[in-house]
Amino acid sequence: MQPPAVMALSGGMDSTCLLLRLLREGHAVTALGFDYGQRHRRELEMAQRNVTALQNHGHPVTYNLVDLRSAMASLESSLTNHESTMPEGHYAEDQMKQTVVPNRNAIFSSLLFATALSLSKEHGGNARIALGVHSGDHAIYPDCRPEFYTAIEQAFKVGNWDAEYVNFDLPYLHLDKAGILKDGLASCDALSLDFDTVLGNTLTSYAPDEQGRSLGTTGADVERILAFHDIGRVDPVPYVEAWETVLSNALKLRAAHEGGSA
Repeated sequence: MQPPAVMALSGGMDSTCLLLRLLREGHAVTALGFDYGQRHRRELEMAQRNVTALQNHGHPVTYNLVDLRSAMASLESSLTNHESTMPEGHYAEDQMKQTVVPNRNAIFSSLLFATALSLSKEHGGNARIALGVHSGDHAIYPDCRPEFYTAIEQAFKVGNWDAEYVNFDLPYLHLDKAGILKDGLASCDALSLDFDTVLGNTLTSYAPDEQGRSLGTTGADVERILAFHDIGRVDPVPYVEAWETVLSNALKLRAAHEGGSA
């Protein structure tokens, strides 16, 4: 029997594919959603929608929404400052650092570790903490780097009794967005789920419009668009402009970045 798994479920494509992977591997999953005042809070609604659908299919997943709005209200970031201009362009560009939320993943990780440690008491001291960190995160987000999680895991183990078998796991660490989507496809096939329906109930854009449509121009949008293109599929979420238009823009940004770094 697999140990219980704990994860952060944002409602984006990475964490949703990770949830599918954990269920495919036979884990009972406790997913935490974090409301930290993010401009794209609609992602949490998408998370709940997918969890409900998975529960209706008989999959063992629970979802707990954690309200961190007051605790993180003073943290400066374009993700939490609703009046700031959201940076656009390729994720590798320097202005994307405006989307960093100070110490966000340390805050999230602390709650994930506490939850996993509590669950482990009922399962022989074992619990898995899975995170959707991937290769494209490392340059912009220092709290997505493997050395960060190695250090913070050790600190949590020093600060808790009986924590030796509670570990962070980063299964997507060496994958890009396209690799994550391929893993999601494999999980949907194994779980008899429709990939477009599940991924259609996700949100990656940091600045959706009032109808919940993605702009297609922020760094997160561009990464997602290119990933779907790279696996030969059309993204099932709605965009402000037609798929052909947002894809053309994303391809131009990638070409400009690759040309500039050549």
